[in-house]
Amino acid sequence: MSETETIKQVEQAEQEQPAQEAPKKKRWFGKKEKVKKTPMQELREWVVTLAVALVIAFVVRSFLFEPVRVDGSSMATTLTNGEVMFVTKPEYLMGDPERFDVVICHYPGRGDTNFVKRVVGLPGDTVAVQDGFLYVNGEKYEEPYITHRPDYILAPYTVPEGMYFVLGDNRSNSNDSHLVGPIERDMIVGHVRSVLWPLDKWRTIE
Repeated sequence: MSETETIKQVEQAEQEQPAQEAPKKKRWFGKKEKVKKTPMQELREWVVTLAVALVIAFVVRSFLFEPVRVDGSSMATTLTNGEVMFVTKPEYLMGDPERFDVVICHYPGRGDTNFVKRVVGLPGDTVAVQDGFLYVNGEKYEEPYITHRPDYILAPYTVPEGMYFVLGDNRSNSNDSHLVGPIERDMIVGHVRSVLWPLDKWRTIE
């Protein structure tokens, strides 16, 4: 066999040999194989998720806003029994209540029980109720939200510093400062902004 024929056979063999596959590139963004978790790992994740949710809920209710249900008729007809109010809190964390704000507050000796009342007297104000009308520092207020005028008389009373005088809008049927006295500033915890429920009763509260 001649040298020329040998070279041709080698070239022919190389052409018939299948090309070697190029190495596969590593897929960086491919799906990762899901690792099966043990029951203990799943339980631990569930507990952590629940704990985080509870912390968030606590922070929101304590410092931002909270839905509160009206219980009773002491604020009729501004608020009626069973309605759910939208109560905000940041303004009272950074500032103080203003006169005639509708607020959520606590009473001495009643723990964390919520009461909804209207602030009528600020620290240093002199408050009185005569002939069914509220007087603050000698000025008479018509209070158009009042539908049931009080049947009691409140002699002029000066609110101590750091204290607030609160009354219900249903003046003759309200357990408020005319019975329990003024309340401390830190007992006022939220500002009632609106009624959320029932939906057909939604309204802002002034």
